[in-house]
Amino acid sequence: MLKQFLPDQHVKSIFEITPAELKDKGVKGIITDLDNTLVEWDRPNATPNLIKWFEEMKKANILVTIVSNNNENRVKAFSDPLNIPFIFQARKPMVRAFNKALKDMGIKKDEAVVIGDQLLTDVLGGNRGGFHTILVVPVASTDGFVTRFNRRIERRILNWFRKKGMLVWEE
Repeated sequence: MLKQFLPDQHVKSIFEITPAELKDKGVKGIITDLDNTLVEWDRPNATPNLIKWFEEMKKANILVTIVSNNNENRVKAFSDPLNIPFIFQARKPMVRAFNKALKDMGIKKDEAVVIGDQLLTDVLGGNRGGFHTILVVPVASTDGFVTRFNRRIERRILNWFRKKGMLVWEE
């Protein structure tokens, strides 16, 4: 049961994920969360480093779609200036939004990765959908109301994974 929450890979930051590494795995598309994965949940725009990361992915012909549980205004305001497709109110961990992103990108499931900072939404949804999942350390130490509740549960799951030697994680 708990293995549904175990990511295939984990990194400290989105910036550790490179186009070369993805290409080596046959990845053609990224389905990524927004808040606390790409930027802090309360930061309205992309940072210069993140813009560069998106540009590197584009140069490598790796498609990116943002899939967020947040509302349209938040996700659109972030995504539109970058010209990045998005799905808002995704209802993760339900897999429907992940599959829609896949269809919109025109790629197969084994050509995509799901990246996020939460076990209960991003990793669980990606794993349920049969995707390769990558967990990132949250970029902010604070969270919105609902996420704070989820983090308490996640800490218990992460501690269980740590004790079993299945995951090395940083808070």
